[in-house]
Amino acid sequence: MKKRIAIFASGSGSNAQKIMEHFKRSTEAEVVLVLTNNPDAYVLQRADSFEIPSHVFDRHEFYQTDNVLDLLKNLDIDLIVLAGFLWLIPQNLLREYPGRMINIHPALLPKYGGKGMYGDHVHQAVMANNETEGGITIHYVNENYDEGEFIYQAKYRIDKDDSLEMVKFKGQQLEHLHYPRIVESIIKKIKK
Repeated sequence: MKKRIAIFASGSGSNAQKIMEHFKRSTEAEVVLVLTNNPDAYVLQRADSFEIPSHVFDRHEFYQTDNVLDLLKNLDIDLIVLAGFLWLIPQNLLREYPGRMINIHPALLPKYGGKGMYGDHVHQAVMANNETEGGITIHYVNENYDEGEFIYQAKYRIDKDDSLEMVKFKGQQLEHLHYPRIVESIIKKIKK
């Protein structure tokens, strides 16, 4: 029986798409649900194009009820993948999915992590500090932003004349290359 993945995303969902593509023909696992806190998120269209159901929730539903947790349990979710999801994960989900919830961050943590450090904010901070390399970190999720145990890191070089768009592009190339592969390696370790 295939293991079941749920993806949480808040925006465009390019990493979510790469993961959906990766598992489309997998015998190991499948993406069965995409969840978002943003009713206008492009990730909803991406999910739709893969015929994967989606669920939009608001702050009240996420933090004050067990609706999202119940939905995940009813769908027998084995792994939760955060792909550009910007809210802290509530305790009820952390308790239910210990070691089965992962996130990707567009920097080499522990640098450039924490509240407000996402997307272009991260890349701008990296560039403002004249860093010569950037990277990505895939990590387990805990109750704090970007503080869970690291699973994998990859680096890229930042050249002096790189624009924000170029730095972002280099980071996204690494994300799209490595995230689906790491998700697969984690899902293989989960006992059904």
